[in-house]
Amino acid sequence: MDGGAFGAGKAGGAFDPHAFIRQPHTLLRLLSWVFSIVVFGSIVNEGYVNRPGETQEHCIFNRNRNACNYGITVGVLAFLSCLLYLALDAYFPQISSVKDRKKAVLSDIGVSAFWAFLWFVGFCFLTNQWQASKEEDNPMNEGGDAARAAITFSFFSIFTWGFLVFLAFRRLRDITFQEEYNTLFPNSPSLLP
Repeated sequence: MDGGAFGAGKAGGAFDPHAFIRQPHTLLRLLSWVFSIVVFGSIVNEGYVNRPGETQEHCIFNRNRNACNYGITVGVLAFLSCLLYLALDAYFPQISSVKDRKKAVLSDIGVSAFWAFLWFVGFCFLTNQWQASKEEDNPMNEGGDAARAAITFSFFSIFTWGFLVFLAFRRLRDITFQEEYNTLFPNSPSLLP
């Protein structure tokens, strides 16, 4: 059986960081990770301003603290989710069971679709609150670039997470084919790495 385990041709092999980094889902997940850092970093760093003569800071998005809280929360949780799924992607070649691989990919599809939806909601919410902001709330236009960066990278995150869903569906199709192949030809070598 060419040194492979059931369901995975190279299960138990050495980790190849160059091959791991070149995979499209790894690159997209790293890009999503950077986008989440930009979103929550922009809001945390410059997302709170005060009027002249006030001491209390308010959210730059229409003085709506929920907008800033949503952007920060989604950004931080997406950051952690990216780290978790990067670890799963690194471990994925070591999973020898086709059923376990399928579960991992199905969870990737669900989580990625969920994040694409949350980023869409975040983009719409932040954009709406930015448009509703009054000039007198921020007469010196402090933090405007940070707010626009948070909105822009929220928009980009919709597509990176959406494309991760597409890549996970492709991976699921390959795993399903492998499972059917192993059922029909149980003594044949594994087709997928």
